[in-house]
Amino acid sequence: MHVTIISRSALKYIGEKIQEFVRFLSYISNMSKNLEESGLKSIVSEYDLFFIDIWGVVHNGIKLNENAVKVLEELSKNEKKFILLTNAPRPNLTVINTLKKMGLNNYSDTVFTSGEASRRYLLENFTNKKFFHLGPPRDFDLFKTFQDNKVLNIEDSDYLLCSGLFENHEDDLGYYKTFLSKHTTKKMICTNPDLIVDRGNKREYCAGSIAKSFEEIDGKVIYFGKPYPPVYEIAADINNKKILCIGDNLNTDIKGANIQNFDSLLITGGIHRQEISKLSINNVLKNYDVKINYFQKELKW
Repeated sequence: MHVTIISRSALKYIGEKIQEFVRFLSYISNMSKNLEESGLKSIVSEYDLFFIDIWGVVHNGIKLNENAVKVLEELSKNEKKFILLTNAPRPNLTVINTLKKMGLNNYSDTVFTSGEASRRYLLENFTNKKFFHLGPPRDFDLFKTFQDNKVLNIEDSDYLLCSGLFENHEDDLGYYKTFLSKHTTKKMICTNPDLIVDRGNKREYCAGSIAKSFEEIDGKVIYFGKPYPPVYEIAADINNKKILCIGDNLNTDIKGANIQNFDSLLITGGIHRQEISKLSINNVLKNYDVKINYFQKELKW
């Protein structure tokens, strides 16, 4: 019987090398893959369900992104389940009609909005409650089924329904802090957690910015939409599914995927394109404390 005696220095060296290898494996596992050349088709077989953002991915607020439309067509051909999940303060039907006007005539049954999730919640839990609406008149269809509960004087409301900004105060978040400062005992229902959105080349505030301002003055907010888990569960059957979330917003699309332990694909040409151009994608991910599995400049098959 031959016994090999290993010195302490050798054991220390082996231990250090093992630790280096473990760190290397961790680094490899955390690296995100660029799909710019290989496309979504290179990984599509790995997933059962896709949550795909609309604004910033399928369209830019003005026109459809043709490469993204091609992806939807290919997913359908491959019989892959997908949900067009959007933080829009409107019912499903309103967004479906908007997409049709843009030229996307199929996939109506795949659309699910944060507005739809909030509308269902309000109908179930706030049936007889009066609300004050924070947002533009165009969001009227969100509460059309319970419009009699709307009051014009905020003093008369039981809760605040926030779908966006007033048309005459679209750029001044300070206005809302002042306006709402005496009403922080009332709950706010936020129908779109997005902070900002790009309509073409113009950047605009969303309902999430009002909600954040309300929280800064100690107001309480109930959010509906990404990144909050309920919207995924309402939109689709997620049980026992391998899921990929695709979106351009780190605060909502990607953070929502991280919270749910879903994989994610970041569209870098969207809302964070300027930050990524200046700081690099890895630094931006660190700043937002999120991780991604894949990235593309725009969604391509």
